[in-house]
Parts: sequence; C-alpha cells; structure tokens
Amino acid sequence: MIIEWSIKKKRGNFRPVLTYTVTLEDFEKDLGMQRIVIQSSIPHPPGSWFAGCLPGERERGGEECGTYRIYTPDYKTGEVDGELVLPWREHAEYPEVEESFIRLREEFEAALNDVYNSKPVETEGRLELSEETRKNIAVGLISQKFLQAAGF
Repeated sequence: MIIEWSIKKKRGNFRPVLTYTVTLEDFEKDLGMQRIVIQSSIPHPPGSWFAGCLPGERERGGEECGTYRIYTPDYKTGEVDGELVLPWREHAEYPEVEESFIRLREEFEAALNDVYNSKPVETEGRLELSEETRKNIAVGLISQKFLQAAGF
C-alpha cells in the first residue's frame, strides 16, 4: 500500500487542504484485502465547508474540532483519494496527518498478515459406484440384456 499526501494553504485566512491518495499494490489486490477504516486524529474544523476562517471565529474563536475517518480502498478499486479541509493554525503544522496515516498503515499491515496467512487450497475428488452396488445390480442388467437380445 502506498499513501501519498500534501497540504496546501493559500496566504491569508484560508484554511489548508489535505489531499491524499491510498493505492493498493497488485499483490494486495490479489489477496482480496478488505477496507480498513479508522477514526483518525486529523482535525475536522467546525464549518469545514467554508474555505477560510476569520480571526475570532470557529476554531480561531475556541470552537472544538472533530476528527475525520480515513480508510484504505477495497481490493476491487485499488485506489482511494480524498480532500480534507484542515483547521486554520498560526504555524500551519499538522502532525496528526502523518500520525494518522501511520496508524492506518499499521492496521492495514496487521490485516494483510492475517489475509496472507490464509493459505490457498486446491482439492479434487471422484467417486464411483461401490463394488457392493455393482454386484447387486449386475445380475439384473445382464438378464435384461439377454432378454432384449432374444427379442423379449
């Protein structure tokens, strides 16, 4: 699994935006990996639909931030991307982003190890009539063929 992200913010009262992509490698898709979902520590600001945050408002006014859920893609799509609005911060530092992606990777790796340990199986079988049944019906079949040959 490959996780790539970037955080971009315009100058001024604009909030930064985190964009990310999580991509499964081919062998992970071939294992049928399930989606891993975690509640991250990435802050989700109040009123995140607003591009900016003015001084004294929302997170800059003391309102609490929630957190985002992040997840890996399922094996059929193999890729997921997202765009999350982050709260305005004076120093524009967001250590929660890397911490959350590390935790997502750790949970994915634990699931990957479990899935990989599920060994492949290929079995085949074949059954025929038992010897006892063959002996039981042989007499009747031979009698029937003699009668048919004789025209009865």
